[in-house]
Amino acid sequence: MTPAPDPGTATILPIGSDADLAWVRHQVRQFAADLGFGLVQQTKIVTAASELARNTLIHGGGGEAMITQMTKGATRGLRLSFVDTGPGIRDVELAMTDGYTTGGGLGLGLSGSRRLVDEFTIDTRPGEGTAVTLVAWAAGVPTARPGFA
Repeated sequence: MTPAPDPGTATILPIGSDADLAWVRHQVRQFAADLGFGLVQQTKIVTAASELARNTLIHGGGGEAMITQMTKGATRGLRLSFVDTGPGIRDVELAMTDGYTTGGGLGLGLSGSRRLVDEFTIDTRPGEGTAVTLVAWAAGVPTARPGFA
């Protein structure tokens, strides 16, 4: 179970234009780097964030991204939430199917984003909007075995 973040520590970014999408990607990468995510981990979380931010803009009519730093013991992570008040997703199971698209793309945005992170949830209600939340944890640095430098 994911520890609850402190809502007062969330960085909230508006999503209303292509420029906002670039800013969200930049901020997510910066947070991930500051928390010690490796380059591959950074790329994965930025890719997921980019897909979800674009969905928020294109399908949800805009909204916001919330970035929250998390800790679980000595492990640090990021919680990202993308929230809109658009039309919602009528069939989440279908939307999570590889190849399903309503926008003419490859249909890998939601399902692909899910594969790139440790935790992924969708809360949606037709006519009320959608909130997609993901969590990614920084991989720990392996400790040396006794007797080895």
